[in-house]
This record gives sequence, structure tokens and C-alpha cells, in this order.
Amino acid sequence: METIITTIDKEKAWEIRHKVMWPDKDFDYIKVKDDDVGIHFGLLEQDKLISVISLFINNKEAQFRKFATLQNEQGKGYGSRLIDYVIKEAKDRNLEKIWCNARQNKIGFYKKFGLQETNVTFTKGGKSYVIMEKDLINKGEK
Repeated sequence: METIITTIDKEKAWEIRHKVMWPDKDFDYIKVKDDDVGIHFGLLEQDKLISVISLFINNKEAQFRKFATLQNEQGKGYGSRLIDYVIKEAKDRNLEKIWCNARQNKIGFYKKFGLQETNVTFTKGGKSYVIMEKDLINKGEK
């Protein structure tokens, strides 16, 4: 089986976001005002889009948002591969930090990738979130 990760059109990301994250909301609910400037990545297995994530770069840091994997494909490592890829992409672009708004029930998942909880929490759409971040520069390097 061939698995590839590549950039995708925002419209393809929207399809998975809607199906996975907010199927009960209007389609426009899953769009982000910055989608036009974001970099959207998709993980494809046998040409089927399985997992998506969007990266938004601002100066020397990036936020990943709208990370979604098809329900019947969750728990198979696809999302982990996509997160690893996006963190590497941010490092390759010489960014200093990557962060996300993590659902409270997913904190453990993001910790596996070196993201740490901040003390910033909020609720949106009835779900609780915490901002998690990871420094991408080695502080010991000169």
C-alpha cells in the first residue's frame, strides 16, 4: 500500500473537516478565515484522502489547525504520521515554534509529539480546549 503526504487544495481539506469534526453543522462552519493563506496537507492511502491538517505561518511560528482523520481510519497511525510531517515541515522552514488548540481529551496524543500544555484554555462549540506548543529551535545551539 502506498501512503503519501502532500499539499492539497483547501476544498479537499474542507470535505474531511466537515465529515469528521462538525458533520452536524453547516458546511461553512468548518472553514477558517485564513484558509486562503494556509498550507493544507493531506495523507492519502491508495489515492484516498484519509487525514488532513492545515498549517498557518505567522512570522517565526506556525499554528496547525483543523486536524482530522476519517473515523474508520483512526487509530492506525495515519494522524501521527501527518503530525510528524507537519512538525518537520515547520522545522525545515526554520520556524521557532509550532502550536495548536488541542481538545482537552487529546492532550495525551499531542504530548507524544513533544507539545506541552500552556495555561491558556477556552471553550468553543461546547468543547474544551488548551493551547499546546512545541519549541522547534534547540536552545543549546549557537
